[in-house]
Amino acid sequence: MCTNGVNTSQLKDTITQIDETIALTRRWTHRMYHMAENAQFERSQKELGEVQQMLDDVRAKLDELGDIIDKDDQELGSASVNLV
Repeated sequence: MCTNGVNTSQLKDTITQIDETIALTRRWTHRMYHMAENAQFERSQKELGEVQQMLDDVRAKLDELGDIIDKDDQELGSASVNLV
């Protein structure tokens, strides 16, 4: 659906792609966290734990954004083209 010149489906697909990228980054960060844990690098482990939390927060915001896009799309309605 296209609203005010924006294809909302493409916008949501892009958000999904970003979310998937962040999910992969979060998995790698989690692995690094355990590497630091096994090496007893306490400061590194702590920082990596905080990074994981931030990535979780970003994913939650992206999820909220998907809902907001749906609401905006419903409120504005779809664009129409008239032939002249």
